[in-house]
Amino acid sequence: MEKFDFNEALELVKQGVPIEGKDGVPAPLIKQLTEAALEAELESHLSQEIRNRKNGRSTKRIKSQAGEFELAVPRDRNGTFEPRIVKKHQTHLSDAIENKILSFYALGNSYAQIAEHIQEIYGVEFSKATISAVTDKIIPMLNEWRQRPLQPIYPFIWLDAIHYKIKEEGRYVAKAVYTVLGIGIDGKKDILGLYLSESEGANFWLQVLTDLHNRGIEDILIASVDGLKGFPEAIRAVFPKTDAQVCVIHQIRNSLKYVAFKHKKAFMKDLKTVYKVISKEAAEEALDRLKEKWGDKYPIVIRSWRSNWENLSFYFRFPEETRKVIYTTNIIESVHRQFRKPTKTKGAFPNENSLLKLLYMGIQNA
Repeated sequence: MEKFDFNEALELVKQGVPIEGKDGVPAPLIKQLTEAALEAELESHLSQEIRNRKNGRSTKRIKSQAGEFELAVPRDRNGTFEPRIVKKHQTHLSDAIENKILSFYALGNSYAQIAEHIQEIYGVEFSKATISAVTDKIIPMLNEWRQRPLQPIYPFIWLDAIHYKIKEEGRYVAKAVYTVLGIGIDGKKDILGLYLSESEGANFWLQVLTDLHNRGIEDILIASVDGLKGFPEAIRAVFPKTDAQVCVIHQIRNSLKYVAFKHKKAFMKDLKTVYKVISKEAAEEALDRLKEKWGDKYPIVIRSWRSNWENLSFYFRFPEETRKVIYTTNIIESVHRQFRKPTKTKGAFPNENSLLKLLYMGIQNA
């Protein structure tokens, strides 16, 4: 049998070579590398507990791509040690270090932070370039996910954008990530797609909707969107039977920009009688009263509600208990709050892929 050098194999791991697989570290050293990592984990654990020490080893049968082997797992006297590289009931050895890197990355850790965590857990140093290479393995999965076929019918979809800064040609530019959230006929929520553009506009949304159609969507009952000009028309150009519900909350926010501070409380009280009443007819009567009371002071606000009324009022066709879900984009804004968790520490991103793969990992975690 060919003799392998442990230190040489450890150097391969430091360079980012996977433990298993066709191009991985030589199979006879998988056992040694794993046991060395477990010992490093235990040492780290004991350093945090004063009255605890090593207590021999137990063995377990592990399956790997290279075959089965007996793994010696170190124990502690207090029984508080929980191995992370090979968990207590784990019987198959995956590429644990790479998986750990990806999990840290999904939580929004920087490459420097990930390298520090890996050093602490496994006693192995990884360069930023190596960690970047590991996270780049997400890209083929991301591309496959973005091109996957979709269901033919979605009762509801929500469309909105979130903005990030990305480096391009030596300078940082703001770009919009277009997010599409859908609920299928089985009632399950799903992110249908992520798209990137320099700015949010109806023309690009038309490209997004065309992509959704090409991936298999035949019909949508209601599409809930913000107040972007031309958005409902873009939706109907691809899905002519779809009702485009403009977000009432966005309409309210835009309206209040034009209302003097001293009038806002009274104006909002009257405005609630428009969008919270039982029927569309009652809402239209309330809108007439709003015009009579506030039309002279804030004509631009009244005109906005009048001109957008068709797209603002679709939700009145549905039962009262489902209306709030329909007339706001709050549900997709909650998705964007999830996006902000791993990205909040990033002032900007070096390229588009670095942003998209982090958002994709966040989706998989959620």
